[in-house]
Amino acid sequence: MTTQLRERWGSGWGFLLATLGSAVGLGNVWRFSYVAGENGGGAFLLVYLVMVFLVGVPLLLGEFALGRSTQRDSAAAFEALAPASPWRHVGLLEVTVAGLILAYYAVIAGWVLKYLSLHLTGST
Repeated sequence: MTTQLRERWGSGWGFLLATLGSAVGLGNVWRFSYVAGENGGGAFLLVYLVMVFLVGVPLLLGEFALGRSTQRDSAAAFEALAPASPWRHVGLLEVTVAGLILAYYAVIAGWVLKYLSLHLTGST
């Protein structure tokens, strides 16, 4: 029986920065805060931050614990823990959602490159 060595983070800071970059995302930095603030949504932003800490952080910690205990990706972890349960589909849903988000980011990156090239060439 061969043991497959898994890649690991080189430092805690690298993991923290990758996690923050993933969690914050373009929507939170780019448009959401601006639109909410411009439309009198300061109170909404407060509720949003409270919900991030009450719901988002526990879910994030649960996913970390699941990955650490099973040493598998999300799809394989749910399959290993609940093979005959509908919960096994949650891992596949997570992978699908990540793919859709990546497709969205590719479109935004294309816009950025287009407008950067227009700016650099002086075209309008």
